[in-house]
Amino acid sequence: MDLSSLRPATGATHKEGKRKGRGQGSGRGGTSTRGHKGQKAVSGYSQKIGFEGGQMPIQRRLPKFGFKNINRVEYKAINIQVIEDLAKETGITSIDVQTLTDAGLVPKNMLVKILGDGKLTQKLEVKAHAFSKSAQEAIEALQGTAIIL
Repeated sequence: MDLSSLRPATGATHKEGKRKGRGQGSGRGGTSTRGHKGQKAVSGYSQKIGFEGGQMPIQRRLPKFGFKNINRVEYKAINIQVIEDLAKETGITSIDVQTLTDAGLVPKNMLVKILGDGKLTQKLEVKAHAFSKSAQEAIEALQGTAIIL
């Protein structure tokens, strides 16, 4: 060990970055990396977000479009084929939102809608927030029950 191998402990020093405006000897004195004259060289300069030097900004050139209904109700869609597979794997006949959440098919606190894609071969009791017409008919065709929460 000699003096050339000494280093501060990790975390003991913090790199401050460029020290501007600290004299000519620092290499960043004088104009302090701002160049000579002009709007950006003066104190108090700030540029508005989206300003393009007087050119019409892109957010004003492009047209407004679209509509998002604030009263929309979003559901997580689950097909009856997925419910059929889940019932075969676990051997249960009553499927509700909690069962689907535990299986990782639905995020917590999300509304669930059962859709009619796929085949159903066993009698099931399905509880969900909404059902498509075809899904409800498929469940009830096998004497199952579709319960709306």
